[in-house]
Amino acid sequence: MPNDYFQFQQFRIEQGQSAMKVSTDACLLGAAADLTGATRLLDIGTGTGLLALMAAQRHATVEIEAVEIDASAADQAAANAAASPWAPRIHVHALSLAEYAAQQPTPFSHIICNPPFFRQSLRSPDAARTTARHEADDTLSFEALAAFVTAFLQPGGLLTVLLPPQEMLAFETVAAAVGLFPATRLVVRHRPGSRPLRHITGFLASPAATIETELTIRTAEDDQAYSVAFRALLAGFYLAL
Repeated sequence: MPNDYFQFQQFRIEQGQSAMKVSTDACLLGAAADLTGATRLLDIGTGTGLLALMAAQRHATVEIEAVEIDASAADQAAANAAASPWAPRIHVHALSLAEYAAQQPTPFSHIICNPPFFRQSLRSPDAARTTARHEADDTLSFEALAAFVTAFLQPGGLLTVLLPPQEMLAFETVAAAVGLFPATRLVVRHRPGSRPLRHITGFLASPAATIETELTIRTAEDDQAYSVAFRALLAGFYLAL
C-alpha cells in the first residue's frame, strides 16, 4: 500500500487525499518536460501537485497554475504547494477544465498533462481513482484537452503529454485535427529492448519533423538497478537512486 507521503530532495508530497499517488510516470514527465523559455505554465489534472512542484524547482521564475477536478486532491495539492519553497508561484484551482476555461485565463507558454488514458478498460469501484485514470465525457476527454490547448496556448507555446503508446496515437489524431503536432517524443522502456511503456510527447501548433529519443528505466544487466540516463534525469529529485 502506498505511503501517505513521498519525500523528495526539496519538497514533500502528502498524498493521502489524492486518488493517484506519486508514480514513476509522473516523475519522468515532470523531469523531462522542456521548460526552455517557459514563463507561465499550466498543470492540468495536478493530483498531488507533483508536476507543478517539479516545474517550480526546475525553473526559478515560471508562474504556475494547476487545475484539479477532485476537491479533496486539490486541497492537498494546495497544501503541498504552500509547504514548498515556491509557494508564491503556484496557484491551485479546484475546478474542471471546462470551469477553468470559462474564467478565460491568460494564455500559457507551456501546458503539461498526464491525462486519463484507460479509455476502454474496466473501471475501478473507487470513483476518485476512476476519474483520475479513465477518460470520460464529464471529466477530461482527449478532445476537451486539445480544444483547451488551442484556445489557451501562447503562439510558439508547448504542450507536453504523457500517455501509453496506443493512447498517444489516438491523442495525436485528435490533436492534429485542431492543429497541434508532435515535435518531440521520448519513448520510455522498462529496460533495453523491452516494449515501449510510455511516450512523453511535446506538441507545437505547427507541423515539424518529430525528434525521437529513448529512455530506459532499468539496466539490461540488473532489473533492480536504475539506468544511467534515469539517474541523471531524476538526480535533482529522488533522495536515493
